[in-house]
Amino acid sequence: MEEPRKRSGLLLKILLPLLILLIGIGGFKLMMGLKKEPQRKPTTHQGVPVSVTEVAAATEQIIVRATGTVQPDQEITIVPEVTGKVEWLSPKLISGGLFKTGEPLLRIATADYQLAVDQARATVAKAQVSLATEQEQAKVALAEWARMNLPDKGEPGPLVTREIQLLQEQANLDAAEASLKLALLNLQRTEIRAPFNGRISAEQVDLGQYLRSGTSIATFSGTDRAEIHVELADRELKWLQIPAPGSTSAGSTAVISLPDEAQSARMGQISRSLGEIDQQSRMATVVVSVSDPYCLASQGECTPLLNGRFVDVELRGANLADIVSIPRKALHPGDIVWIADSGQRLQVRQVDVLHRDRDKVLLKGGLNNGDQLILSSLAVAAEGTLLRPVPAEEAQ
Repeated sequence: MEEPRKRSGLLLKILLPLLILLIGIGGFKLMMGLKKEPQRKPTTHQGVPVSVTEVAAATEQIIVRATGTVQPDQEITIVPEVTGKVEWLSPKLISGGLFKTGEPLLRIATADYQLAVDQARATVAKAQVSLATEQEQAKVALAEWARMNLPDKGEPGPLVTREIQLLQEQANLDAAEASLKLALLNLQRTEIRAPFNGRISAEQVDLGQYLRSGTSIATFSGTDRAEIHVELADRELKWLQIPAPGSTSAGSTAVISLPDEAQSARMGQISRSLGEIDQQSRMATVVVSVSDPYCLASQGECTPLLNGRFVDVELRGANLADIVSIPRKALHPGDIVWIADSGQRLQVRQVDVLHRDRDKVLLKGGLNNGDQLILSSLAVAAEGTLLRPVPAEEAQ
């Protein structure tokens, strides 16, 4: 009796888990069968997103950029014109010292030259007396000749009028006066003065030093104006106003600044061209003039342009109408640009480049007002590629 009961309990323990498992599998399949499959949406191609800007022609100014080095527009070597010992030296006669026109630099001992002036004056006085004496003798000779009762005596000859003696004495006086002028000039030359507003670039003279005529004692550079020699490609010259030699016309405006210091900008002007093309570099040189480079007469903030300083130069050229300006990054090799056409398809367009600037390119042909210029960089720019244009101002 107990044996069948044990068998029934064992069978129940085995079948019950299997029944639960089968019910679970069946329920899962039923639920999966009732679940609706999500509806698949058809895929649509949105196009390649690109940043675009609308083309618009306008009046543009040609900007030519270059570099150069500041140098004085006047520079001379100071040399004495007379010989002697330096008896006075300006305390400013040192490298960097500033002088105004006519301000004394140094003085050579004057004693010998003052004596020469005194001697020349005495010689002039002596010559004047000799000439006056000869003139009186000529008057006496003429009077005596007039009293002589000679038939057909005619006009008095040069021996009577003492014409030759008078010419000799007049020549002696002229020579004496010329010697006096030279002596006075040499006395004046003992004091060397600044020939124009300038500064001492270099000096080699000291108090008590004996100087010989023609010996270099200092280098003197003008401070009223400076020059910057700028090398340009020959093709750039046509955009600029370059005054001809002797012309009073104004040259193109120039903006001079120190590298990486835009706030240091100074204004200048093209003054001339050197008038030739360098055979090696094939470049032309124009000269830019800047007033008051050392800021000596300027009020407020002013950046000095020291001699030898390397500067950036921006030359402002002609203004041209109906010119299209595009960012330089939008121009691709071969002078082509990419356009998004009305069907939002990529179009490759050849353009006519007029001038290339640092950040932009000026075009004189190839684009029309309203064209959508692509600014984005594309790995592959195939004609007809579907695009999704985004205005540049929205893409920022």
